[in-house]
Amino acid sequence: MDNDKPLQPETEDEIEIEPVRQSSDKMLYCEAEPPPTVEKVKPAQENSETDLEIEDDEKFFTTGQKELYLEACKLMGVVPVSYFIRNMEESYMNLNHHGLGPRGTKAIAIALVSNPTVTKLELEDNCIMEEGVLSLVEMLQENYYLQEMNISNNHLGLEGARIISDFFERNSSSIWSLELSGNDFKEDSAALLCQALSTNYRIKKLDLSHNQFSDVGGEHLGQMLAINVGLTSLDLSWNNFHTRGAVALCNGLRGNVTLTKLDLSMNGFGNEVALALGEVLRLNSCLVYLDIGGNDIGNEGASKISKGLESNESLRVLKLFLNPINMDGAILLILAIKRNPKSRMEELDISNVLVSEQFMKTLDGVYAVHPQLDVVFKAVQGLSPKKTIFLLTNPMKLIQSYADQHKITIVDFFKSLNPTGTMKMSVDEFQKVMIEQNKVPLNQYQVREVIKKLDEKTGMVNFSKT
Repeated sequence: MDNDKPLQPETEDEIEIEPVRQSSDKMLYCEAEPPPTVEKVKPAQENSETDLEIEDDEKFFTTGQKELYLEACKLMGVVPVSYFIRNMEESYMNLNHHGLGPRGTKAIAIALVSNPTVTKLELEDNCIMEEGVLSLVEMLQENYYLQEMNISNNHLGLEGARIISDFFERNSSSIWSLELSGNDFKEDSAALLCQALSTNYRIKKLDLSHNQFSDVGGEHLGQMLAINVGLTSLDLSWNNFHTRGAVALCNGLRGNVTLTKLDLSMNGFGNEVALALGEVLRLNSCLVYLDIGGNDIGNEGASKISKGLESNESLRVLKLFLNPINMDGAILLILAIKRNPKSRMEELDISNVLVSEQFMKTLDGVYAVHPQLDVVFKAVQGLSPKKTIFLLTNPMKLIQSYADQHKITIVDFFKSLNPTGTMKMSVDEFQKVMIEQNKVPLNQYQVREVIKKLDEKTGMVNFSKT
């Protein structure tokens, strides 16, 4: 498919351009000015399919975008990408894995300088190197329509980090989301990026996963997070933070007032950092989503994190998947949430933990206090086959069976439980009536499954979603 694979010159879609030798790699925007508008005369009789194709061609003639790109390809000595030409007027441009290289990227950048429609650009895995990222940054100084860009896995290294840091310091682009995963960034790159991000307020979402940041990088990131007032989402998964770096990062998070989503998964920093994470949860009033899966956190760490959960009023999602926590640690976590009347927790992911029937009874008590909570675990051990069926049977199938027996629809069943007879109810009210009704007996776990099916994520369930 066009958006998955590099296009080969031999394909029918490619436009044959004879390379032109260039002696300089300087900015070529002025050399590739769009040609004047050309008017095309539409044939008098055309079927509807042909009309659409001609109208699309007329758009290209009007904007000059196609001609500008083709001229840029001539100047760069590269084969044009037909997918790019066909989608110039779409808001989303996916050029991942197209083998563009630095010069192909520069041709794309030249064409995008004056493009008013593309708002999200994907350029992952194109070996664009520092030369390519320089072209993109220069383009972004002129293009104020592009808002999201993915340049992950492009071997940018230290020089690429330097170019991006200079770009951050200007604070002059409309880009608010930038993916830089897997670009061989090490400690020196972290220093450059963090210094620039300390004063940048335009970048809201940043992905730095799958790089090589370690303890020194963690210290730089912690210092940046302590003063940054722009970032709302940061992905630092699959790096190499150890105790010192992870603790420094947590220290910066304590006073951060803008970051709502943080991914620290797959760093392996262990129980020692859990105490610092607990302090973050106790003091930070902004963080909504925290992923610390795959970090070698055991029951001791779960105990420290639970201390923070007892007073936290902002966190909604906590992911602890792939940590060596057993049921004892899981109970500490859910009881901490139960003891916090102001907890806003909606999801606790401990999906590698086997729990017992007694855990389920304890969890029912937690659900009674916090009906919005969903605890994701692996399975319930030690149950008889009959109880397992009762606990885990698909509740929608049970409701459908009841509806079939009484010759009504599932929607009619739900509406009969609503005092107002309407199609919507609040999650809290719906959960209460579902537990109290005796037409289709369901346990708390099954009711939670029904709510997930009908939830609009607005605090309301909608029966039309059945």
